[in-house]
Amino acid sequence: MAEETSGRWQGWRAAAEAALYGPGGFYRRPEGPAGHFRTSVHASPLFAEAVARLLCRVDEALDRPGALAFVDMAAGRGELVGGVLTALPAEVAARTRAYAVEIAGRPAGLDDRIEWLTEPPQQVTGLLFANEWLDNVPLDVAEVDSAGVPRRVLVRQDGTERLGEPVGGAEAEWLARWWPLPAEEGLRAEIGLPRDEAWAAAVSSLARGLAVAVDYAHTLDARPPFGTLTGFRAGRETAPVPDGSCDITAHVALDACAAHGTARALSGARLLPQRDALRALGIAGDRPPLSLASTQPAAYVRALASAGEAAELTAPGGLGDFGWLLQPVGIPDALLG
Repeated sequence: MAEETSGRWQGWRAAAEAALYGPGGFYRRPEGPAGHFRTSVHASPLFAEAVARLLCRVDEALDRPGALAFVDMAAGRGELVGGVLTALPAEVAARTRAYAVEIAGRPAGLDDRIEWLTEPPQQVTGLLFANEWLDNVPLDVAEVDSAGVPRRVLVRQDGTERLGEPVGGAEAEWLARWWPLPAEEGLRAEIGLPRDEAWAAAVSSLARGLAVAVDYAHTLDARPPFGTLTGFRAGRETAPVPDGSCDITAHVALDACAAHGTARALSGARLLPQRDALRALGIAGDRPPLSLASTQPAAYVRALASAGEAAELTAPGGLGDFGWLLQPVGIPDALLG
């Protein structure tokens, strides 16, 4: 039976779905994502503090509702939602209803205030935050053949690929609009329609508030010619092999997601780099003045460490290059200045 499964050809979307989320899949492993790669959440508690500030701004825009939701999509082991609750002012924390949305089971010792769900709660008011969620929504891959026709890429469990049928229907329409492929053999694109639909569903779960997606991203004017599909295992980038042994990820066409999530928004979506978003939320990375070293050495050391963490979160070529998609629902887009 194992040989039949490993030898079966299927599209990357189906293969990655099974490898990441099926029985024994990568995201069901006990060590969680933090055991294999470092996200902004794991890099520094400053990230959770910035998200807590954003939640407070959403709270003000909503006129301080009696129940303020914070929804952490793809919550991992609850690191972000726990950090946000810790960083909130007491008055805001008392009104906050915290939800962790994750396919894996609830980890032991998690704050009792956090509700653990496999799907986002519906019609809540507050902030939905999706940090590195969309890049793990499985999608199919297209590659241009020798005749200039985009075809679906098929894959076996060992990572071997071949070309399948021509891309058609809604997926072909998506490619034509969001990732047009020149008729040059070997060019590839990741068909982002499932991510657009997943994001639109997440946005629609809010009655009022703000939905934010944070991911490595690209836009129509700069799509990578050979795609971005890759794998990660134990902190190292590796070939994407859909056998459950590694993460399988691809950068996100956030501009396409934004267009699909605007139906219920009062104002349009906004895209900006993480460095700009975090600076607007008070994460600057400036070094403390040297004078502090002589007057308050312990405070200087703490401030220096904090500056280093902030610099990592905002660094060009690293975490600072993440894209932030901000999609307001029923409130003005004035949350980041």
